[in-house]
Amino acid sequence: MHTDPDCLFCKIVSGRIPARKIHEDDELVAFHDINPAAPVHFLIVPREHIESLAEASEHHQALLGRMMLLAARLAPAQGANPGREGGFRIVINNGREGGQEVLHLHMHVMGGPRPWRRG
Repeated sequence: MHTDPDCLFCKIVSGRIPARKIHEDDELVAFHDINPAAPVHFLIVPREHIESLAEASEHHQALLGRMMLLAARLAPAQGANPGREGGFRIVINNGREGGQEVLHLHMHVMGGPRPWRRG
């Protein structure tokens, strides 16, 4: 599995930088955003260093699906309100012009009562 020793998220995944982790398995790690934009705001990152969604390949299809399903499971567990009046948002920024600040594929999961600070 490819990792980048200089990547912030690779350091979090490996435990070299602490984070408020809410999920870990063989492929994915989820942790709270350090600058939350909503009452519920966490990130899901693959353990493998994939720079962006544009760099993902057909090989990563199952991983990307697992990220989506994990988001749907963790959002209510982290406090996103259920049902049609509740919900959550999933955002994947891609590339610098797309707003990606850390060049390691990651999914923002945001929810909770509005208004949110941003997003």
